Amino acid sequence: MSYEGLTNADFSPEDSAMVVSTRIRVGRNLDGYPLGPGVTKEQRLEIMDKVTAACSTFEGELAGKFYSLEGMTKEDQEKLVGDHFLFKRGDRFLEACNLNRDWPSGRGIFHNEHKTFLVWVNEEDQLRIISMQQGSGIKEVFQRLSTAATEIEKIAKFSHDEHLGYITSCPTNLGTALRASVHIKLPKLSKNKDQFNEIAAKYHVQIRGIHGEHTETDDGIFDISNKRRLGRSEAELVQDMIDGVHAMIEAEKAIPDPAKPEAAVVAEAAPVAAPEAVPEAAPEAVPEAVPEAAPETGPEAPAAEAPAAEAVEAPVAEAPAAEAPAGGE
Repeated sequence: MSYEGLTNADFSPEDSAMVVSTRIRVGRNLDGYPLGPGVTKEQRLEIMDKVTAACSTFEGELAGKFYSLEGMTKEDQEKLVGDHFLFKRGDRFLEACNLNRDWPSGRGIFHNEHKTFLVWVNEEDQLRIISMQQGSGIKEVFQRLSTAATEIEKIAKFSHDEHLGYITSCPTNLGTALRASVHIKLPKLSKNKDQFNEIAAKYHVQIRGIHGEHTETDDGIFDISNKRRLGRSEAELVQDMIDGVHAMIEAEKAIPDPAKPEAAVVAEAAPVAAPEAVPEAAPEAVPEAVPEAAPETGPEAPAAEAPAAEAVEAPVAEAPAAEAPAGGE
């Protein structure tokens, strides 16, 4: 398994903030042994011994400790449960196919000191190799997984077929048996199911709730993983996931935020200045009456006596009646 050749695997700070965590795992079974439903108790213990021997060679960031489920101390059990590392006895389907026989004999967990790398021994498959970390560091996660799987196979050879790829208990994992996933915040895109599913189909990725297969989510965080397993290399399937996640991030960013009501800002109206009073024009002065000119008297004409003018009394204008107030009190 090679981690080389990934493209567009880096994310901008803005896009990285949307990715909660990254996890890539592969299922593997050992060459020369039956699958879990057919393996004997003694063979299961041999498998565990080979895997623990391989893990003991790890150095640097892969170095860690193996915990056997049989005889595990309460302290170790609580620690592994708190880290969400401890796998449980299989469900009714694994029970029905005899994968739970001799539980918990021959089962165990290895994890490194940084808790970014795990190996489950004799769960559904004989090995479940897992690399993970917070954030969007897909290249680092994939490189860690590839390096560890290569080191394990130096001691414990994996079961592989040229046509079917790696042999696994579940037929849907045949091929690479690889699942690369991120937990990502997509609150707006998730409300448009058609667009969400269209992007997933285009890039061959699967949408799940963050609590596992067939689970729902109500917080806008989703598990996005590659859908294909068979007929592609591990790097090609990780690339499927990378391309799908980038497309979903772009779609999420293109959707406008729900309209937020703007705070109503009431501008205080400036008092309107009352217009300056325009002084009333003084009433025009009535021109003084010009006395009529006395008729010219002819020479030695006797003066005509003017008739006495009747005094005309000017009518007195009545004051208008005061208007009653409008409406009743």
